[in-house]
Amino acid sequence: MSRTSRIPGFYKLPIPERVRVVKEFAGLTDEEAELLGKTGRLGLDVADKMIENVVGTFELPYGVAVNFLINGRDYLVPMVIEEPSVVAGASNAAKWCRDGGGLVSIASEQIMVSQIQVIKVPSPHTAAVRILERKKEILDLANSTNEILVKLGGGARDLEVRVLDSPVGKMVVVHLLVDVRDAMGANIVNTMAEAVAPIIEEASGGRVLLRIVSNLADRRLVKSWARVPKDSIGGEEVVEGIVYAWAFAAADPYRATTHNKGIMNGIIAVALATGQDTRALEAGAHAYAARRGRYEPLSTWEVDGNGDLVGYLELPIAVGTVGGSIRSNPMTRLSLKILGVKTAKELAEVMGAVGLAQNLAALRALATEGIQRGHMKLHARQLALAAGARPDEVDVVAEELVKSGRITLEKAQEILEGLRSRR
Repeated sequence: MSRTSRIPGFYKLPIPERVRVVKEFAGLTDEEAELLGKTGRLGLDVADKMIENVVGTFELPYGVAVNFLINGRDYLVPMVIEEPSVVAGASNAAKWCRDGGGLVSIASEQIMVSQIQVIKVPSPHTAAVRILERKKEILDLANSTNEILVKLGGGARDLEVRVLDSPVGKMVVVHLLVDVRDAMGANIVNTMAEAVAPIIEEASGGRVLLRIVSNLADRRLVKSWARVPKDSIGGEEVVEGIVYAWAFAAADPYRATTHNKGIMNGIIAVALATGQDTRALEAGAHAYAARRGRYEPLSTWEVDGNGDLVGYLELPIAVGTVGGSIRSNPMTRLSLKILGVKTAKELAEVMGAVGLAQNLAALRALATEGIQRGHMKLHARQLALAAGARPDEVDVVAEELVKSGRITLEKAQEILEGLRSRR
């Protein structure tokens, strides 16, 4: 098989054949490919070392989105999610973007911010100057906590000092800016903040309280964009509808919240597959959406001079390809191999592109037949399973559910009882 993610009819293939295609694309070993077809892949002994009070493990569907061409390279994208239509939507949107040359995605430097809060400062503005006077000393001490990171080209880069008004009076907040390279970086910057706290206390004359990473990773931005030919997506009327749908989000935070949720459907599905901190990603994205004082959409859609659709997405994505939580789980290691990413920067670029594609898929559905038609068709299969249908009964029950127009659990149970009574 040639190395391309453009795989027509992938969803129609039986699972063993899908695994074979992924195995060939990603160069998986027999053992790695076997992991894809198993359940219970995270052993209890490993899980017990990852978090506290372990009593079991919890599984979600693991799918692969196809058709992605990002920065001129083909990707198969692992996605872990319980919601129907997300993987299919991302794959379809990637195909439309591919017709326009593919998605382009650029990540900035991998800079994380650690915040050091100083309270009860006698003279906050004087303290800010005194702290900055000792900038080199502070940065050198921070870097002494992680010599390996420094050898890899990372480490503490800069210092910022802010004086904040708060409900309990003025406080000084120091930002330690750290290039964390291929790590997500929370543990790295927290350790550095702990180390430099005594110097900051001494310089400020106050008391250091919090020393913690900020999940508003606005020094770690990803910018993704794509041009979608109007004929690929359904014509000028569909393009216009998508732009109007985006404009609704730009005008109304109620709509913008759901608009951005659609973007995060794609990003978080990849994050789960690759072992990332999904809560940090969500918090950072939504804070960034409100950075101008009101909640806004993270993407922009417009029409170019040729009448084609152009989309742009910008948000912080702090992820890692190294670290204990990532490397301890065999499925996250496998996901990174399927993606073929080598750095955290590349992983962030892929995730941004997937978020933009997922947003496109949702907007097109909303602007044409509505979100429910395709979504509920796939949801019918979940209801069939919930009603107790066996794998060989699911498609039959789901098809009758859709035909009935009553896509409910009660109707699924009724159809299943009827199906079994006729046998």
